[in-house]
Amino acid sequence: MAARRPRTGAALHAAAGEIVSGGHGTDLISRSAHSAFGIGPRGSESLESAGPIPVHAAMEFLLAFLPLPPADLAIALLAVGAAYVIFGLAGFGTALVAAPVLAHLVPVAVIVPLLALLDGAAAATSVARDGAAADRAELRRIVPAMALGSLVGAALLLLGRPDALLLALGLFAMGYGLYALSGRRPAARWPASAAWPFGAVGGVFSALFGSGGFLYAIYLAGRLDTPARIRVTQSTLIGLATLTRVVIFLLAGVYAQGPVLALAVLLAPAMLVGNALGRRLALGLPRERFLRIMGAVVLCAGCALVWRYVRL
Repeated sequence: MAARRPRTGAALHAAAGEIVSGGHGTDLISRSAHSAFGIGPRGSESLESAGPIPVHAAMEFLLAFLPLPPADLAIALLAVGAAYVIFGLAGFGTALVAAPVLAHLVPVAVIVPLLALLDGAAAATSVARDGAAADRAELRRIVPAMALGSLVGAALLLLGRPDALLLALGLFAMGYGLYALSGRRPAARWPASAAWPFGAVGGVFSALFGSGGFLYAIYLAGRLDTPARIRVTQSTLIGLATLTRVVIFLLAGVYAQGPVLALAVLLAPAMLVGNALGRRLALGLPRERFLRIMGAVVLCAGCALVWRYVRL
């Protein structure tokens, strides 16, 4: 399915161009209004001289302010809602569901900062509601390793994209996912020292490819006893990792583009509903079924990474 370039989404595509080029943009709203039915600042024209506005023209004017056409916006809402059901269940995995669909609707340059905003909001919602269930001892162990790994990943990214690592990560995720779905369990829990390799490698791949969250989930599943503690602790980690990306995008001026923020606001209700539904489903799950669901998400993430490597 080819990416579409409808008139209603012109502002969003213009904003993506500004993100890539690093420019400050122009008055996208004024251009959209003028393209809708000939109003807005062009020369000495004004609303007073435009005369009465017909109903159909008024509708076109309102639609011109949407970052996506209504049909595409409905598809995006469904994709984001489904993605955050997975997030509410497992504490990660939104990009696995949402990104492939959004890639057909919006420029790729918009997807990462958009999902960073939504992930941060979803994680904050989960922590605000269930933060007491998070395991702070595990957070103290893994967060320093995650931060160190993120720095290493950023350095590797500057030196050159190591695509072979993407394949290795995908194969590892597929192997673990198959193992988790088999129902077999290790005789002993992960040692506390495992926080460093899992946290560091997760940080590296989060910085390189935005796909390290499942490594934290594997570690936490081998350390914690209840789905609620795993899910909330995982959400906290994702929130901390996402906060770094949001700050970077904010400093880079990405969120100064109005259409990106408008799309995030329009998709926020789907995120909230999906996250709440996923949380409700997770509360009633026994540990074994929860771990199987998490294994399925990790397996799908691994397949997506391998496919991404093949497509490079």
